[in-house]
Amino acid sequence: MFAGMKTLEEIEQDALELPVASRVLLAEQLLESLDQSDQKRLDRLWAAEIERRLSRFDRGETKAIPGEEVFRRIRARARQ
Repeated sequence: MFAGMKTLEEIEQDALELPVASRVLLAEQLLESLDQSDQKRLDRLWAAEIERRLSRFDRGETKAIPGEEVFRRIRARARQ
């Protein structure tokens, strides 16, 4: 490792200390930095996850949370 360079764990810890909005922006920028083959793989993984969640919802194993509640929780976390 080069002198003065942070480890992945240090970068992760720094990122987790950012406000929620900054973490979202950072995550978006990191995802955009991946090459197209990685993006296609991620798209397939997300599609599979969406199907899994929809199936669980359809079987009654999970319930929906109203949008207002979701945004209330996000705002509460952002204030922390």
